[in-house]
Amino acid sequence: MNPNFKEKYGEWAVVTGASDGIGRSIAIELAKKGLNVFIVARRQNLLTQLESEIKNATRVEVKSLAIDLSKAGSTDQLLQATQGLNVGLFAGVAGFGTSGELIHSDLNAELNMIDVNCRSVVEQTYHFAKRFADQKRGGVILMGSLVGFQGTPSAANYAATKAFIQAFAEGIHYELKPFGVDVLSSAPGPVASGFASRAGMKMGQAATPEEVARATVNALGKGVTVRPGFLSKFLGWSLIMLPRPVRVKIMHSIMGGMTQSR
Repeated sequence: MNPNFKEKYGEWAVVTGASDGIGRSIAIELAKKGLNVFIVARRQNLLTQLESEIKNATRVEVKSLAIDLSKAGSTDQLLQATQGLNVGLFAGVAGFGTSGELIHSDLNAELNMIDVNCRSVVEQTYHFAKRFADQKRGGVILMGSLVGFQGTPSAANYAATKAFIQAFAEGIHYELKPFGVDVLSSAPGPVASGFASRAGMKMGQAATPEEVARATVNALGKGVTVRPGFLSKFLGWSLIMLPRPVRVKIMHSIMGGMTQSR
C-alpha cells in the first residue's frame, strides 16, 4: 500500500472497462495501492469475479456497476451510483476498436465506437473533474494509443478516437493542474487482451495488461503521456522525427501484418 498515493487520489477510484484487459489490471493496481475501487463494465459476471479477487487479495472495498456506457443516460447512472463515495481518481478505460477498411465496416459499430471511446469519456471526465477541482486534488487516467499519433489505415476510425483522447488529455492536463488534479494519457502499443479479438486483429510483440496497468498507474502525476510497453516506446520515439505522411505509410504496413483478412 502507498499512503501518499491514497492521500492524493483516495478514497475511491472509478474504473470503467474493468471486466478484462487493461481496465481490470488497473483496478487491481489501484487496489494494491490502498484505494477502494468502483468497477464498471457491461458484464456483471466478470465484475463479480474481479470483485471477489480484489477482496480476497486486499483489504479495500469494492463496488460494481454493470452498464453499457454507449447508451444515453449511462453517465447519469454512474454518477448516481457513486454520489455518496469520496471519489478521487477516475480511470476511463472502457473502449473498443475495429479493424479493416472503413467502407467495408459496419457503420453502426463505427459510430458506437465514437460514443464509447470519445463522447462518454468526455461526459464522465467532465463530471468527475469538476468534483476533483472542488476538492483541490484528484487524478484522471485516459486511454490513448500508439496509433493515435498519426492516421492509421485499417484502423482509421479507432486511431481517430485515440487521437481525440490524446489531444483531450493534453488540454485538460493544463486546465486542471492549478486545481491539484493530475491528468494522464496512457498510449500503449499492442496489448494481449480481449481487445484484439473484438477488433479482429492479431497482436505481435504485445505487452501484457499487467505491464500497461503498472506503468500507467505509476506514471500518474509525473507527466502528460506515458507509453507503456517496449513496442510503444520504440515505435513512438523512432517515428516522432519522421514526416507525418511517412508515419502513416509505416503504420499502414504495420497494421497490414496485424489485421486478419476479412
